[in-house]
Amino acid sequence: MSPQIRLLDAGDAALTVEFGDAIAPGLLAAVNALDAAVARLARAGGLPGLIEAVPTFRSLTLLYDPLLTCRADVEAALAPLLVGAGEAQSASGRHWRLPVCYGGEAGPDLEATAAAIGATADEVVALHAGTEYRVYMLGFMPGFPFMGDLPERLCLPRRAEPRLRVAPGSVAIATGLSAIYPWESPGGWHLLGRCPVRLFDPAAAEPSLLAAGDCVRFEPVSAAEYARLAAAVAAGELPPAHWRAEAAAGGGR
Repeated sequence: MSPQIRLLDAGDAALTVEFGDAIAPGLLAAVNALDAAVARLARAGGLPGLIEAVPTFRSLTLLYDPLLTCRADVEAALAPLLVGAGEAQSASGRHWRLPVCYGGEAGPDLEATAAAIGATADEVVALHAGTEYRVYMLGFMPGFPFMGDLPERLCLPRRAEPRLRVAPGSVAIATGLSAIYPWESPGGWHLLGRCPVRLFDPAAAEPSLLAAGDCVRFEPVSAAEYARLAAAVAAGELPPAHWRAEAAAGGGR
């Protein structure tokens, strides 16, 4: 096991495997590789009592039933999986192209963000939409993707005064990350625009559109095009696969 990997108790019914202390592609690759290996082992019956594996930016937490197993047994089952785990290579996730209406009512912080970095609103849009983002983890609320790595020029601290309500679909930035709010909620990130794509469907076989390891590019659209796409999504005319980059390249939109 790599010396950088730490095994930590998370209460009396969970074990966390920590790979490092940063947000970095290499750590994401290690977490995702272990998550996949744990899933395979669990399906084969090698982790009795495992309830769930929860990946984050830099760690994987295993929740288990203490009436069926214990930390020692979980750690013993993990030992073979941790050999070389810190050197995992980034797996090729799915690629998505998601439309965003920037500025105006959809992106109330676009102008302030531009002023904060000494740029124009168009330059902020070009910077944000010109970057491919990797989904590092889902959290905060169902389907909420934490995506990096934001261009350094756009790295701003969270707002001093969080909003009580952020509209669903809001595309936002804070620190070195970008995100999309799947639901209305409070939030302290800077809102640049809005995306009409549904990020979480509890009735779907895979409720979250995005997963850790996926790559996302944003495509600026007009307010009129946003309204058209939002109506089509609401009517069920655009399935999740429509937003895959391969579908967009084939002329799907």
